[in-house]
Amino acid sequence: MKRIALLAALTLAACNSGTTGNESAAGDGGSATAAVPSIKPKTVWVISPDHINIRGDFYPAEKPKAIILLFHQADSSKDEYATIAPRLVAAGYSAMAIDQRSGGSMFGTNETIKNLKHKAEMADAENDLVGAVNWARPFGKPIILWGSSYSASLVFDVANQFPGEVKAVLAFSPGEYFPDAHQVGRAAATLAVPAYITSSSDPDEIAKAKAIAERVPAGKAEQYVPATGVHGSSTLIAAKDPKGAEANWASALAFLKKVAP
Repeated sequence: MKRIALLAALTLAACNSGTTGNESAAGDGGSATAAVPSIKPKTVWVISPDHINIRGDFYPAEKPKAIILLFHQADSSKDEYATIAPRLVAAGYSAMAIDQRSGGSMFGTNETIKNLKHKAEMADAENDLVGAVNWARPFGKPIILWGSSYSASLVFDVANQFPGEVKAVLAFSPGEYFPDAHQVGRAAATLAVPAYITSSSDPDEIAKAKAIAERVPAGKAEQYVPATGVHGSSTLIAAKDPKGAEANWASALAFLKKVAP
């Protein structure tokens, strides 16, 4: 009996030490079971070219491989990235999420909108994205643009405005969401940097993403079609996409590792 008790104690100790097969290092971006540390972001204010004050949350990495600028979807805010940005930091990237002038309270308060006198259209927010790039330039690090829904469509044109400075774009659920039904395709057709283009698993969204990916020249576009996915960057949030988030994270992180190792 003593021998059995001793073996049981040793087995329990072994199970409680180290990591299990489901855990991964935070430096690789972690997994659903990995403990990605909670990070309190630094408040920043970005000035758009048309002189609007844009609220941002900055998540600095210790030795960043790049700065990823995070742009939200319609009716949303910087808080769309409250769980996404810390994971990017864990993978070695600084991240900054802004409250665009076209947004809302889907994930939290949009503090830019609170100070506006008039409601803005989605296309107006392109100036906010440009302001974010100008904010990031003095860091001297590669800049990566990351958009969700309508902002995933704007990142193509914004990237074209900063040749040699924007390293890559990630577009989650882009589409021709603007009055000019060919605006995004035209911008994609002149893109000079790698693009990661994805969508939900809805056939209509997949088709919209494909149409844009096919306009990107020289095979620079990588379209990822998720087995399970939801609209925009929410496809990486386990609470929004419990069945697909981890696979979708693996794909996005693999792209980042290629463009900013």
